[in-house]
Amino acid sequence: MTRPRIGIALGSGSARGWAHIGVLRVLEEAGLAPDLICGTSIGAFVGAAYASRKLDALEEWVSSLTRRDVLRFFDLGSTGGLIKGERLLHFIGERFLAEDFSQLDRPFACVATDLSSGREIWLKEGALGEAVRASIALPGLLVPHNVAGRFLVDGGLVNPVPVSLCRALEADIVIAVDLGMDTVRLRLRTPAGEGNGWRHRVGRWLRRNDTVAETPRPAITDVLTNALAIMQGRIARSRLAGEPADVMIAPRLGQMGLLDYHRGVGAIANGRKAAEHMLPLLNALMETPAYAD
Repeated sequence: MTRPRIGIALGSGSARGWAHIGVLRVLEEAGLAPDLICGTSIGAFVGAAYASRKLDALEEWVSSLTRRDVLRFFDLGSTGGLIKGERLLHFIGERFLAEDFSQLDRPFACVATDLSSGREIWLKEGALGEAVRASIALPGLLVPHNVAGRFLVDGGLVNPVPVSLCRALEADIVIAVDLGMDTVRLRLRTPAGEGNGWRHRVGRWLRRNDTVAETPRPAITDVLTNALAIMQGRIARSRLAGEPADVMIAPRLGQMGLLDYHRGVGAIANGRKAAEHMLPLLNALMETPAYAD
């Protein structure tokens, strides 16, 4: 008997994706490291870093991030999205990604969405950084990425947890990591009326005739990310019902905002806990003759 070929589908979820690091750590420690990796959005980034043999460096960086560090990467865009993403993508490409798919130590593929046609695009060759950049382009937040004449955006719009891609790459056992099981919690913010900075002055001007100016409301980034999270969660439920994984890992991350990239330590710990909970099932599947032949 030979060892079944394990594939892992790392789902979308913005900052919650740091939980993927904890999941991958547990699998490696249990001697069940995946033979192939597929990812969508943040899952594409973490999966690509893992296949580039850079998981140690990524975990160290994620664990040290502060809110101020995160804000330094936000280079404001003028068209297509709030953030251009060039500063961030240059940094992560230099630090955590191999240059090309051919340099990876195991098969890897990621999902993006064609903004013109709505088609699901599977990226499996060429420049790794370009593929990851396309897969993480959250609409409205990050500027769409032009790849071979097509504007590509976040793969979570069509396939938030890419089990189907793992099957296409001939995985015998597919582990899915779904980051959207917990309800997204909006953080309401009361507009600040004090201060003389330009944000305060503009805010006061916009609220001069607003009778509900002091009613707590979500920030625009929360509106964008949470609306997309709700949509992607619905799509994921539908896709997973028709394309079920053999093992489902669902870290509990409801307390974590989708832009809380500075809370990586807690996300990694929750990923570890969720993966450890599912190890007995995975070990049982590994010993099942149907998979082991």
